[in-house]
Amino acid sequence: MQRFFIYLILFFLTFLVFGWYFSSISLYLVVSLILAALLRPLTNRINEVHIVGQHIPRGIAILGSYGVVISIVFLLGLLFFPLINRQLILLSELDLESIYLQLEVPLEKLERFLMKYQLIENKKGILLEELRMSVQEVLKKFDIGGFISDAIAVTSSVFIGTMAIAFITFFLLLENGLLRRNLLNLIPNTYFELSVATFTKVEKLLSNYLFGLLLQVLAIFLLAASGLTLAGVDYALTIALFAAIANLIPYAGPILGTAFGIIVGVSTGDYTVDSDYSFLLFKIISVFAVVQITDNVLLQPLIFSKSVKAHPLEIFVIIFAGAKIAGILGMIFAIPVYTIFRVSVMEFYKGYKSYKIFKIKATT
Repeated sequence: MQRFFIYLILFFLTFLVFGWYFSSISLYLVVSLILAALLRPLTNRINEVHIVGQHIPRGIAILGSYGVVISIVFLLGLLFFPLINRQLILLSELDLESIYLQLEVPLEKLERFLMKYQLIENKKGILLEELRMSVQEVLKKFDIGGFISDAIAVTSSVFIGTMAIAFITFFLLLENGLLRRNLLNLIPNTYFELSVATFTKVEKLLSNYLFGLLLQVLAIFLLAASGLTLAGVDYALTIALFAAIANLIPYAGPILGTAFGIIVGVSTGDYTVDSDYSFLLFKIISVFAVVQITDNVLLQPLIFSKSVKAHPLEIFVIIFAGAKIAGILGMIFAIPVYTIFRVSVMEFYKGYKSYKIFKIKATT
């Protein structure tokens, strides 16, 4: 039995090294497993539908599930099209000179304060001049050709990743339970029941976690959309949707959602005095403060601590370890991956202790 655990630890270490070295492939596989778990109930429902006395072929059912997902993503994307169009119009009508004139008075006040304490040179208009020079330098250094090539490279990477994930997910759904059966076939008969129990528990915890995430996204979207709408903020649904999705990124997500809401609110609001902008900022920040308090007090403890059954400190460390390994995507998928390893080790350890007790009883 001890030799088995040595092999098990070596297997996990090999798996971790392989996952780190082939991080892209590992990420595709993890995303595909999650998508397969989410789409399996819908695929099974479509597959059970009878047409002319025959079940819908599973391959067609999978494509139908893909169609539902694509339709939802497209409908959600429609919320962003008016905002993007508005921002493009604002950029095309951007007048730098008028912006400089609007900034002249506040910059002069800041200058006088800094000069009073001898923090800058005693030269009138130096801040505005520095701002002009900085903007000109940025515009001069902006490489349109490089920007286009980078955009093409990013688009190509996203397209390749999407196709790879779609391909892997398709076969995971087509061969329902294939990965699980192949893994169980590698396990000796002595540990078969223990392995089945481990797989079942891992699947249950991950299902609870994914369902909890879905509820969290929906709750944040409804709270933010309701608050921003009542506050009279333009594009409230778009801001709420971005905030709900960004909140999937632990710790950094709420900041991104709030920053996006402030930028959109300020850039699209039609205000003439500073007090109106200040009140707008106050309303947006207040809405997101209420959303985050609700999320931190009610939603996250239920989802992360109870569904995964891990201590909050564990979650904190694992999330930042995922960020170190794979950036934002690592932060998002750190908890599901950690759940698999944690539950597997704990279940096998429990089985090992039970095995020892059984062995002692048998020899007495």
